[in-house]
Amino acid sequence: MFGGVTIGEFARLTHLSVRTLRRYHESGLLAPATVDPDSGYRYYTADQIPTAQVIHQLRELDVPLADVAKILATEDAEERAGLAGEHLRRLEAELARTRAAVLSLRRLLRPHDDTLRVELRKIAARTVAGIEDVVAQDDVLSWYDEAMAELDAAIESRPLGPPGGRYANELFTDGRGTVLVYRPVADPPVRGRVHPVHLPPSELAVVVHPGPHDDIGVTYGRLGAWVVDHALAVDGPVHETYLVGPRDTPDPAAWRTEIGWPVFRLAVTDVMPGKNPGQTGNPPP
Repeated sequence: MFGGVTIGEFARLTHLSVRTLRRYHESGLLAPATVDPDSGYRYYTADQIPTAQVIHQLRELDVPLADVAKILATEDAEERAGLAGEHLRRLEAELARTRAAVLSLRRLLRPHDDTLRVELRKIAARTVAGIEDVVAQDDVLSWYDEAMAELDAAIESRPLGPPGGRYANELFTDGRGTVLVYRPVADPPVRGRVHPVHLPPSELAVVVHPGPHDDIGVTYGRLGAWVVDHALAVDGPVHETYLVGPRDTPDPAAWRTEIGWPVFRLAVTDVMPGKNPGQTGNPPP
């Protein structure tokens, strides 16, 4: 007499098909508690239910069979959680990339609208508290988080405005370039990587990107098209100012990022004749 439940009963208990349970057995992930040597019937016990369900969830997340076996064979709970966590982090990163691509495509495939509000703005020279380094494009987000946390810890006086960043053109053309993040303060400190940084005067074509950064590339592209249409040329690193960001609100829909492209004029007097020079979207004479 064999104890336990049959594979059919076990399938009902776990909401897994008999075919799936047989596959788990054949791959060495979940062997039945006993197998009748005469009939070949498989019998399972109730304490195998959680294991079967863990295997199913891991496979639903596309964790390779070899890694599932490694996770199941690890008796230490923290080590097991760490192994599973590696796959979860990778899946979260893939999900983020998919979400960003979906949002960008939705904006790109919509009929083009005229809601882009571009301003030409002159920025005076100033000295800020900053951290700068040469960073790979894939590492920018993690580097930014660490640098901003270090800036927040180093600055004791009240900031004079929102934080910002400058991103060298090589970051986008070569996949690696100089990145600066900063906070405007009256007396920039020298502490760790934080030091005073002089920002020279510049003239920017500025637009505000609303919401999360998943589709910020679309806003960059539209700003770039505006710059080309108005006979301006990009001159220098990209500027970003984080008017409202994750440190202000956890709601991504409320985020506001100001994008500024340093520009210089090519033939301003010939741009769109007949327009009012003060009209939004036109460079002044």
